[in-house]
Amino acid sequence: MKSMSGNSLFLAFILLLIAILPLGLAVKSSRPMFRRLGLILTCSAFILQLSYFILRWSAVKHAPVSNMYEFMTFFGIMLTASFLIIYFLYKQIVVGLFVIPIVLIILGYGSVFTNEVTPLVPSLQSNWLTIHVITVAFSSAILSISFATGIIYLLRTLDVHKRSITSVALEVVMFCLIVVIGFSGVTAVFNVMAEDIHIQYKNAQGVQVKTVYTMIPLIVNEGAVTESGETIGIVKITKTIDAKQLNSIVWSFIVGTILYSAIRLLFRKPIIVILQPLTKRVQPALMDEISYRAVVIGFPLFALGGLLFAMIWAQIAWGRYWGWDPKEVWALITFLFYTAFLHLRLSKGWEGEKTAWLAIIGFAIIIFNQVFVNLVIVGLHSYA
Repeated sequence: MKSMSGNSLFLAFILLLIAILPLGLAVKSSRPMFRRLGLILTCSAFILQLSYFILRWSAVKHAPVSNMYEFMTFFGIMLTASFLIIYFLYKQIVVGLFVIPIVLIILGYGSVFTNEVTPLVPSLQSNWLTIHVITVAFSSAILSISFATGIIYLLRTLDVHKRSITSVALEVVMFCLIVVIGFSGVTAVFNVMAEDIHIQYKNAQGVQVKTVYTMIPLIVNEGAVTESGETIGIVKITKTIDAKQLNSIVWSFIVGTILYSAIRLLFRKPIIVILQPLTKRVQPALMDEISYRAVVIGFPLFALGGLLFAMIWAQIAWGRYWGWDPKEVWALITFLFYTAFLHLRLSKGWEGEKTAWLAIIGFAIIIFNQVFVNLVIVGLHSYA
């Protein structure tokens, strides 16, 4: 059953990849056949994603949201669902053209983590885990729609051919997305072609720790040596940070920069200039409205899942509602940011370009919380 779930997810990935072509043609053409084909492929992929989730749940005997592979995969599923909901409300196929690549990036990112089934640690053996994580994933996916529509709005309204602070900032956003693709690519290459490197060191508590690097160690923790006692790594960092995961992030930026440079050399223009023609038929005011509505829906759901349900689970698992764990702190930062977002929108009249940039910053905070905090900063959520 676990194998069947993996096959369902892989086939869904392929269908979403194929769907980009008719979705792209749909925004350039008035012929309905491209729109229908793109939606059929997307809906079929979503059904396969749900099949993966149900089959894996049956195989592992608990909700498959307990590690990075399962969470990022479920996040991708919810983002697909969020697009379909937004489409049937607003009939804007262009949203899918920008959301589906993000889904593919998220699924590709999740696939680099192990999909092996392991017993849940005691703190994860709670129904509140399921409620908490599913609500956070769904709310984060809805909030991520505002990121996509914010990008569309800026591409439609900015003069991307003119070098300015806003156009450079938008190009930096594109570069960051390429870096995530670079992470998936470099991880796959090292997994296939390189031998694992076993490293050991004493952690902050003085306990001997052994870890396995799949990528060439550029960054290691202080005191790290190979099994034979040889020093290794170029940069040595504090033991409070997971050097192995930070090493992966550094490799991602190296490969992402190479990939981004290759795209620039191939097309001889910035990525935002390449994408801008896809937004010519877009109504900016409608994209702004969708961004705002996505936050209105996603914000209260995040407040429930990321704070209220999380605190209930924390009390059951660790005997306290709040402990200033890095994950908890960044969940609070996310909540406060979107509180400010809605305040500025409703009280100060921040619309259009300001809303678009706030949506992009909000998405960056969500990704930082779900990726960097989980992987690099040592805390109670490090196992996730």
